[in-house]
Amino acid sequence: MRRETDFVLEQASWPAMLLEEDGLICRANQAARRLFDLPESLRAASVAALWDDKNKIPPEQFLRQPAAAGTASVSLRVTGGQKAQFVAHAAKVARDGHTYIVWQLFKDSGAAFPELAYAAPPKEEAAPIEKGSLPSGLSNAAWPVLLVDAKGIIRRANAAAARLFGAKAAGEGASVAALCAPENSSALSAGLANRQQASAPLKFRLDSGALETFRLQCCAGGEAGFVLAQFFKSEPPAAAPKPDTDGEFLLQEAEWPVLVLRKDGKMLRANRAAVRAFGPQIEKEDGTLAAVWSPRNSSSALEFVSLPPPDAPPHLTFNLKSGLPGSFLAQLSLTGSGDVVLLQLLKEGAPGESPASAPQPAVAAAVEASLAHKQKLDCALQLARTVALDFNNALTSILGHSSLLLSKAEPGHPWRGSLNEIEKSAAKAAEIANDLAAFSRQEKDVKVQVAGNMNMLLERTVEAIQGSMQKPVRITCHLERKLYTTTFDEAKMQQALVKILENAVEAIPGDGRITVHTRNLELTEPKQDHTAKLTPGHYVCVEVSDTGAGIPGEIMPRIFEPFFTTKGARHRGLGLAWVYGIITNHGGAVAVSSEPGSGASARIYLPATGKIVKAAPAVPGDLNGTQTVLFVDDEDLLLTMGQMILSSYGYAVLTASSGQKALEIFTQSKKKIDLVITDLVMPNMSGRELSEQILRAAPGTRILWSSGCGRSGGTEDQERYLQKPFTSQDLLRKVKQVLTE
Repeated sequence: MRRETDFVLEQASWPAMLLEEDGLICRANQAARRLFDLPESLRAASVAALWDDKNKIPPEQFLRQPAAAGTASVSLRVTGGQKAQFVAHAAKVARDGHTYIVWQLFKDSGAAFPELAYAAPPKEEAAPIEKGSLPSGLSNAAWPVLLVDAKGIIRRANAAAARLFGAKAAGEGASVAALCAPENSSALSAGLANRQQASAPLKFRLDSGALETFRLQCCAGGEAGFVLAQFFKSEPPAAAPKPDTDGEFLLQEAEWPVLVLRKDGKMLRANRAAVRAFGPQIEKEDGTLAAVWSPRNSSSALEFVSLPPPDAPPHLTFNLKSGLPGSFLAQLSLTGSGDVVLLQLLKEGAPGESPASAPQPAVAAAVEASLAHKQKLDCALQLARTVALDFNNALTSILGHSSLLLSKAEPGHPWRGSLNEIEKSAAKAAEIANDLAAFSRQEKDVKVQVAGNMNMLLERTVEAIQGSMQKPVRITCHLERKLYTTTFDEAKMQQALVKILENAVEAIPGDGRITVHTRNLELTEPKQDHTAKLTPGHYVCVEVSDTGAGIPGEIMPRIFEPFFTTKGARHRGLGLAWVYGIITNHGGAVAVSSEPGSGASARIYLPATGKIVKAAPAVPGDLNGTQTVLFVDDEDLLLTMGQMILSSYGYAVLTASSGQKALEIFTQSKKKIDLVITDLVMPNMSGRELSEQILRAAPGTRILWSSGCGRSGGTEDQERYLQKPFTSQDLLRKVKQVLTE
């Protein structure tokens, strides 16, 4: 998490830090550095060095307990060894499979530290450029700089220009046009005349006689008609970008509303607590602070955000989505990006406020019960995440070894039946682990979707369902040979198809038939298919029909409701609700029709491109290889499994149980390492960090990531990602695919 990115609370007048769960400080703003005398380099800085023995528990335990992700009172040692009491507002944030904490420290209920207010260094006014002189900052610049008059005559050149173009060519009295290639002379004249901030690449002749390409950046040169010309071999240094309001947001999981605003009141970003408090309107592109601002406040929303942040947070009223007014302590801070501010709305029930404003006993009891319930839920979610992760690692080992034995066993081998049952049981357990991981995952799933052919996925899914059915049900496929290309997350889409097929099998009392159709659909006008509303465009339609008893009319309107089921207490009633969520998240629609006694049909509509993708496997049938593979995982079971599978197919395999060991092996290995397979979630150094360091050392190295957690990265990462648990065939195919790209 030690990354060089803008810290959104850098200019807050109160201490703010980004912490790991073990207490290491990843980032600290200026106020925190001054108050606690933190070094500029935080490589070894830890909360333990600030922790007062007065606190009942050590810092590592405090940060790991659920209460740490809210508001708590702590005692810390400030500069000079003095002790100070703080109210810590904390929000947990998940990154790369790890949990971090954004820690903000106040004197009392949101009061800041005006004595620590961040004072930006005064901007020095640029000295005017006198005739015949260069700005002091450019005289010793590493790139060529020329001062040119209105006639194109060079009046002054810095040392870099004299070295590259020659002392005579760049000296006073020479013509800048003499340095330029003839074909670029008109573009040069236009750039100087218009004082373009950046030009297209132009060729200039060096002192050696060779031509070299530069980008010319021009501006006024002080005296009337003078132009200051700078020559860059690449793009000129860019201005610092504004915060990416669509990217990582460290206060996304804070329990209090957080808004990122422009000083004109325009809403740029709202965290989840803000959406819960004010409704989805706050996320609209045209959303403004005025939309939730109460007329009870003494100033307008525009005045509040455009004026400098107040020393103490005022009590302000906002219109909640319920229509009722809500009172908050409004903590406003600058972000370091000119016209962007951060507004945090702290709850007024925080520790340290006066007894007169404390909530009534009944309300306090309800709040306390709610917090206790949330803490229990957080503990359950954390336990579920841990269990799912460990469960996936164990299942990966089981599936890997059993599938390896199956691939080596002869068709008539007496153990094949048992191995098949082991593989089926492990695959079923993997579904449970994935459900558990999906339940425990608090952040939104990263959409990892790639263009593909739905027929191929359907064939694999139908084959798997047929192999596990206990009923004499026949499944027939009628697939469009030239099916449109559609974009989907293969794992999620397979879950949806499995749920639909399982429902169809259960609907058939004895023997029966299930028919699967795929077809292309091109709509020139909107279409309604029961509950599915389709806009004009290209679609792939997957239809699954069965010869079961059908769905009664009174039940049909409720089939997509979560937890609604007619199958008894053993079922959770999440099947079709899950299907609906997956399909709509892909931008598609799902419709179900039925006639009692005549079966039912489920139709999935997925947006398509109108182009055809070939239904041919991308990986060769021969899974053997001779390349050298470095397998990295913190689980010894998986290292053993990976080495056995890959070496049995001819690969030379090196293993490492941590990112640090992997780096040592990679840099010291006498043999070229063709592929690195690394787990994404590892202690001390994550798979992402390991990959970055390896690619810096050897940019052409192929990387294959694997994890039992939610996938990380975008579409471009999908081809280099292997979801746990996986079989030996999954591993071998993915390795072959990455090596033959």
